[in-house]
Amino acid sequence: MATFETWDGLELNYRVWEGEGVPVVLQHGVVADTNANWMSTGVVGALRAAGHTVVSLDARGHGRSDKPHEAARYSWDAMARDVRALYDELGFDRVVQVGYSMGGVISLLVAAADERVRRLVIGGIGSGVLDCGGVDRRVVDPPELQAAMRGDGAGAPTKAMMFRVLADAVHADLDAIRAVVTGLDDRPIMSLSGITVPALVLAGDHDPFAAEPERLAAALPNGALSVVPGDHLMAVLAPAFHAALVDFVR
Repeated sequence: MATFETWDGLELNYRVWEGEGVPVVLQHGVVADTNANWMSTGVVGALRAAGHTVVSLDARGHGRSDKPHEAARYSWDAMARDVRALYDELGFDRVVQVGYSMGGVISLLVAAADERVRRLVIGGIGSGVLDCGGVDRRVVDPPELQAAMRGDGAGAPTKAMMFRVLADAVHADLDAIRAVVTGLDDRPIMSLSGITVPALVLAGDHDPFAAEPERLAAALPNGALSVVPGDHLMAVLAPAFHAALVDFVR
């Protein structure tokens, strides 16, 4: 594990597994971190077994990175700039960018702005990117997710409580997560038509946050789709998810 100071002074944690070829940079979903989203699910292991250099960033407010409690420190643009700052820190001139859920939206923004992204993989998102401007608010809206992070979360909708269970499991800073959710309560402006690199949409067949993934894949000029078994939390565990990711990166 290592840290670096990002563009606005926060200290962010990242981890590198040395291998060969173009580095594969991973960005996790909301509430999760490097371990929860990528290591414990077997994704890092699958990529390493294929010989790749793998890098994973704990987003601001998550994992071992700094966790300010002010919503103004969080935005889609800020998190995308963090990923690009990591490229600078490590001297990368080309990468494969991989993101899941929140990290998928961040990765789209990075790919739209940074020519160092040569291939793109996004999971856990679907038509919400097109219809809601990012994460699918039709499934869980920000106030519901904020409610799940208060007290014991009593009264929050079931789908929001799914994230509270994850937050408790990873010992997340609930004040920071509420600030993240508040800060991300905007709609990132991006042009998918400008993301011309090969892109893979990975979606669980029972993931409500990845509804109509074929629409998202079709909106990407060089997009492809792979549907795997699982819901939002379980799809990333599926051997088919690992296989599709490794095959596409190869």
